[in-house]
Amino acid sequence: MERHSDIPEFIHPQYFWDVDIHKIHPVKSKRLIIERIFSLGTSDDIATMIKYYGENAVINEIKRVNYIDPKTLNFVSLYFNIPLDSFRCYTRKQQKTQHWSS
Repeated sequence: MERHSDIPEFIHPQYFWDVDIHKIHPVKSKRLIIERIFSLGTSDDIATMIKYYGENAVINEIKRVNYIDPKTLNFVSLYFNIPLDSFRCYTRKQQKTQHWSS
């Protein structure tokens, strides 16, 4: 299967080492793309991605991601000025019971 010709230039293969880059579709894989660009991309990649998808679409998708590493989550929260408890991954983490709390 060939790579979609409409894949934006900010989607670099090194960000998607665990998936077949030829099967990534910019619309169907939007949430994965947005999460990876924030986690692994450059500031230019992030700006290009936001321009491509639109700020509201990026915000809506990133808020629904099940896991973002803490550093990236804090960055996204500050970047868009969104409270941490607006992110699914943050609220899920807070709901988990800590069995060995001191």
